[in-house]
Amino acid sequence: MRQVLQRLGPCAVALAVGLAVVGAGAAAQDPPADGINQIKLTEAQVTSFISAQPDLALVADKLQEAGETLDPALEAELEAIAKKHGFANFSELDDVAANISIVMAGLDSEMGTFTEPVDALKKELAGVESDPSIPDADKKQLVEELSAAIKTTPPLQHKENVDLVKAHREEIERALE
Repeated sequence: MRQVLQRLGPCAVALAVGLAVVGAGAAAQDPPADGINQIKLTEAQVTSFISAQPDLALVADKLQEAGETLDPALEAELEAIAKKHGFANFSELDDVAANISIVMAGLDSEMGTFTEPVDALKKELAGVESDPSIPDADKKQLVEELSAAIKTTPPLQHKENVDLVKAHREEIERALE
């Protein structure tokens, strides 16, 4: 999941706090070649993801301390949370979180329209490059991060996920606060 957030760049910062709880799980599994296992989301998966957030928030500190290496006890705790909320395992919960984050990163918070994350990143890059108020050192770092994210961000494979996530957007945002 950390790879997902890195690929989506700063446009996913709002999700970073909530999804970072799920993030360390990606280190425990072998990610697909592009780092994201895109799946067609179901209503049940989205509502289960939302309901899992309070339990995941309880282990957030442990996950941050663990970094990229999870101990077996923490892995077991994450598996138990996933199963409690109807997922087959933590990997499924992690995949759902990644797919939700892809859509959320492409949603315009005011208009509710969806833009492919790579296109949103390109727009954000242009904004950073043309913003004279950003200090040069910060601008250089942002440009590097956004450029890297643009190169590695995959297109959305399941367009139907957009409508499903949009229908639950407010609930997702509240759960991730």
